Amino acid sequence: MFNLGLIINPFAGIGGRVGLKGSDGDAIRAQALAMGAPKLAPSKAGICLEQILDLKNDFKVFTVSGEMGENLCEQLALNFEVVVNANEPSTFEDTENAVKALNAHGVDLILFAGGDGTARNVFQAADESQMVLGIPAGVKIHSGVYAVSPEAAGLLLHDMITGKVLSLVSSDVMDIDEEAFRGGVVKAKRYGYLNVPGALEYIQAVKSGGKEVEELVLDDIAAEVIESMEDDVYYVIGSGSTCAAIMAQLGLDNTLLGSDIVFQEKLFKQDAIESDLLELIDSGAKVKFVITVIGGQGHILGRGNHQLSPEVIRRAGWENFDIVATKTKLNALSGRPLLTDTGDSELDHSLQGSKRVITGYRDYVICRVGFGNKE
Repeated sequence: MFNLGLIINPFAGIGGRVGLKGSDGDAIRAQALAMGAPKLAPSKAGICLEQILDLKNDFKVFTVSGEMGENLCEQLALNFEVVVNANEPSTFEDTENAVKALNAHGVDLILFAGGDGTARNVFQAADESQMVLGIPAGVKIHSGVYAVSPEAAGLLLHDMITGKVLSLVSSDVMDIDEEAFRGGVVKAKRYGYLNVPGALEYIQAVKSGGKEVEELVLDDIAAEVIESMEDDVYYVIGSGSTCAAIMAQLGLDNTLLGSDIVFQEKLFKQDAIESDLLELIDSGAKVKFVITVIGGQGHILGRGNHQLSPEVIRRAGWENFDIVATKTKLNALSGRPLLTDTGDSELDHSLQGSKRVITGYRDYVICRVGFGNKE
């Protein structure tokens, strides 16, 4: 019998769709909830666990009370046991206490849903020998302890439960200063290492810094995007340094981790949130999106651009999304596909295929879009 530890940070990623750049701190959580932000981490954990429902008789889940695991286990009718009670609402101390309790139960793997802050909490409390695996549910995910998507986490877990041999590797636990990030400054720090299953097709890389900075190439990409802009189209310029180069060439303020709307080369809306984008699309306006690739990881959706929710993508149409990236960034992926992790598996699968990427002025390549699964 495989003993699985489960921890869900129900607030992970709650600030993403409403443009709050993270979910750290009680004030941010309260603000996000007041703005109507949904709790996405439980559903993402559900996507993961759905991949192993056919193995129900082969594993037992040890988890935390309420939203931190118990509710989902009941919903999926899993064989489970609550080993520690959490506060309502839960806190980072609950995560750390849960890790300690699961360590004491000798679970084979601690599966946790969250972001970089949650990974830090797990690191603080985990035994050195404990194997863990993160289900990506946060706004910012720089750490290398997460699967590339919730579905990929479940598929990896399926391999483990069925006895497939996997190596054990140490991966970085990273986090950034959210307050500095909201001011446009990235301060990433390595806090330590956690042991994760060594399955490269499922585990994401540590995020590379956005400054490969090939300034001339970024200028060429920006020039190509700007020259193609039409006067009757609203352009949603996404997060990341490559998109920032477009805004800089337009002479407009840029939101580092957010989406800015440009109309006729002027700033129409800064730091737009999901509801802003849906309202614009539903108004009948022509809307196009410009997004980039996360260096080292390959994600184009689901990392730092949660405003581009499944509903936004569906209503806008995938054909209205342009991807921009330098060839250096693409080459660093070593042939791995571009990844989508929208939180909607059906949508992620539908986005698979070939997609043009703008890599310079009048310069394009065709890249494969996957979803974090073997193909």
